[in-house]
Amino acid sequence: MSIVEDSEPKSFHILRLAQVTQVTGLCRSMIYQLEAQQRFPRRILLSTRAVGWLEGEVQEWIAMRVEGRRMVSRSY
Repeated sequence: MSIVEDSEPKSFHILRLAQVTQVTGLCRSMIYQLEAQQRFPRRILLSTRAVGWLEGEVQEWIAMRVEGRRMVSRSY
C-alpha cells in the first residue's frame, strides 16, 4: 500500500489584527483574551514585532460559532 501525498503546496493567507477584528467583529482585547483561554486560534509570530492569524483557522472558528448558534436554535 502506498501513501499518496498532496502534490500541491499549501498556501497560507495570514490576517493581521485589523483584519481579524473586522472579520470577527471582536475588539483586540477580546481576541487576545479568547486566545489566552484557548478559545480562539493562536497567532503566528511573523517577526519580532508582528503577528498574524491563519485565515483558514479564523474562518473555521467563525463557522463553529455559527454552527453552535444553529444547534442552540434547534433545541427550542
